[in-house]
Amino acid sequence: MTENVVVLGAGYAGAGAIKTLQSELGGTVRLTWIADVDYHLVLHESHRVIRDPDVRSDITFSVDEIADPSTRFIQDEVVGLDPEEQVVELAENDDVDYDYVLVGLGSQTAYYGIPGLDEHSLTLKSLDDALEIHEAVKEASTNATRGEPAQVVVGGAGLSGIQTAGEIAEFRDAHRAPIEIHLVEALDEIFPGNDPEIQQALRDLLEEAAVRIHTDDPITEATDEVIHFDEGDPLEHDVLIWTGGITGRDAIDDVDLENEHNRLTTEANFQTSDERVFATGDSAIIDQGDQPAPPTAQAAWQAADVAGENIARAIENRPLKTWEYDDKGTVVSVGEKAVAHEVKPAFGVSLPVDTFGGFPAKNLKKMIAARWIADITSWNEARQSWSSL
Repeated sequence: MTENVVVLGAGYAGAGAIKTLQSELGGTVRLTWIADVDYHLVLHESHRVIRDPDVRSDITFSVDEIADPSTRFIQDEVVGLDPEEQVVELAENDDVDYDYVLVGLGSQTAYYGIPGLDEHSLTLKSLDDALEIHEAVKEASTNATRGEPAQVVVGGAGLSGIQTAGEIAEFRDAHRAPIEIHLVEALDEIFPGNDPEIQQALRDLLEEAAVRIHTDDPITEATDEVIHFDEGDPLEHDVLIWTGGITGRDAIDDVDLENEHNRLTTEANFQTSDERVFATGDSAIIDQGDQPAPPTAQAAWQAADVAGENIARAIENRPLKTWEYDDKGTVVSVGEKAVAHEVKPAFGVSLPVDTFGGFPAKNLKKMIAARWIADITSWNEARQSWSSL
């Protein structure tokens, strides 16, 4: 009997798994891909759109460029999953039956119960979000003056928050726009949980870009004009962007499987408490012992390949592979500049420093994105996208 394999989501997890499944199973199963958009977005470069919306054509790729002709694609919102009936529930279309399903729906923004934050902030979880931020910053700067500049506040100084602040600074400089940028972090340092060396290097670049950094004081409330802090004075804003955390999608909320905060818990082979349901990316909490895999693009890329292969192995009654996250280092952009930290050496050649910036870091970040684009499409597409990365 031909197996029905369904992949949910068009992010790194979904797109990567589709490529692997197509390669592993070669048309021997009925493969269905379901996502709420008909393209894959290179999400870790979506902040570029805040500065220049034209970048979107270089970081979005139609599902037709990724999926084989034999792969069925359905554009719809996943609203539920019923493991007992083995169906995926959709908002507009009929339920889709499966024999095996891979959940890679990604995440949504977490607001941690902070009053007003959901209602009064923008987020950066999609292409539409990036375009909305661009328009909001543009409008705010148009209505501002040198004497009364627009106040743009970015809440959360993790990877997304730092890169968002950097792009707004590039927009400000390119358009000579009257904008003041504030980066707000509840913990005592930006890029929390990372090495002090990269924290300081990123702080230096942000301060060089005239981004005002506020740390060690959590937001307690947001209104349409002001954010309030636990200790410090309120901060006015014309645009408020929140990048402070993630949680799983609502579609996972009522799934009768083990989960935490709408993220399915899995073994290191991506199998959930139901042997026919696999999960990866931000939709999953993958068993990695004492050090869980971070919710990053790098982890999703690595996991997608093994998750796809394991579904093929399950169909063929072969032992499943165990995945272990391999941290290959960190590269973070601040506008046109970047910082790289503890990047694993290539071809056995060791690097003389742990943390570096300049042209090498900038081009390393471009190469990482280009490699991913090449993996899911082609090197020709990656070359065409290079200037925008």
